[in-house]
Amino acid sequence: MKTIYKLAACLSLILFPVTSLSAKDLNLQLRYQQETGPDTGRFHQRQRSENWKPGETAIIVCDVWDYHHCLNAVRRLEQFAPRLDQLLKTARAEGVTIIHAPSDCMPAYQDHPARRRAMQVTFNGPVPEGIENWCSKIPAEERAVYPLDQSDGGEDDDPEEHAAWVKKLKDLGRNPALPWQSQSPLISVDSEHDFISDKGDEVWKILECQGIKNVMLVGVHTNMCVLGRPFGLRQLKQNGKNVV
Repeated sequence: MKTIYKLAACLSLILFPVTSLSAKDLNLQLRYQQETGPDTGRFHQRQRSENWKPGETAIIVCDVWDYHHCLNAVRRLEQFAPRLDQLLKTARAEGVTIIHAPSDCMPAYQDHPARRRAMQVTFNGPVPEGIENWCSKIPAEERAVYPLDQSDGGEDDDPEEHAAWVKKLKDLGRNPALPWQSQSPLISVDSEHDFISDKGDEVWKILECQGIKNVMLVGVHTNMCVLGRPFGLRQLKQNGKNVV
């Protein structure tokens, strides 16, 4: 039996940008992998087209922080942030819901209109059990072997560079293990339309109230937060959202 895996990297979406088919449709070119044969462990990379309605689509910006304990993570963010910001602007203009989710950073946004908007959402329907929690694995992943380590928080610095980065973070008055305090200033937040939340149940309520069926997860890192957060790929997938 052939097994299909969606690639969950935000760069897949950025390299194949959202384009408008009409006032109602977005055309996405999505990359996925297909096993070459039963139990071979080898995969072909494929691409397919899907059309999504903007009003049924959301982008969740996951942990695109101002600082990170990993210097290479900061470097990667600085490289793709301008393209990500342009993606958000284009999608927002088409009517896509934008949810900014910088985990652990809600105090920085307690008076922000986008944070207040998220907190004021009223939803009386069911909320999935456990949606508030990190999700480490779902059944669809049982046969998967990840090419990147998921146990070290996305850490891949050179030891000497990392030691210098730790010192810099301390000099800035940041906790080197948890240095983030807000979302990166390279990503714009629309005060009139966007939402800010890092809570799984809160994000779920936003999605349901907005009538969202399709979700793009973008952020840092795919092998950690983008997959595992309460508002991440695993939780949304196992609870019925069409998510990439």
